[in-house]
Amino acid sequence: MPFYENVFIARQDVTAQQVDALAETFTGIVTAQGGQVLKKEYWGLKGLTYRINKNRKGHYVLLNIEAPAGAVAELERNMRLNEDVLRYLTVRVDELEAGPSAMLQSKGRDRDERGGRGDREGGREGGRFGGRDRDDRLRPGREGGREGGFGGRDRGERPAAAEGEGDRA
Repeated sequence: MPFYENVFIARQDVTAQQVDALAETFTGIVTAQGGQVLKKEYWGLKGLTYRINKNRKGHYVLLNIEAPAGAVAELERNMRLNEDVLRYLTVRVDELEAGPSAMLQSKGRDRDERGGRGDREGGREGGRFGGRDRDDRLRPGREGGREGGFGGRDRGERPAAAEGEGDRA
């Protein structure tokens, strides 16, 4: 039998338990049609790139399926009819990946690499107004962000007015 990967996005206002029940319903549909779901992963509530039916977030679920084409067609038909499913995508693959998917692997790696917001550089030396470039070299004319934003001169360094211009009576 062929292998399929199915990812569906459920509405943001349903609970995680309801999403799990929804995935169990879809698993039952596949098994009733003569197939089997080999792996089911809940990826969590994630932000959508653009709004879909007034939803800004969605619950993502992956199903790895070994089933005939008719079972997948019935699964997609039920997903289309279910109002809790915003989008779905089914892809036929040559073989299914063993172990956790790339989404679950990246979840733990992101936290380790970023270290949270506390590790950000900023303040007077870095950030938007700082004096350091991305490779930690000082940018010309920006020693620590101390110079003014209009040409870098203080008020005392203004050029003197030409004779006859300043004293008008």
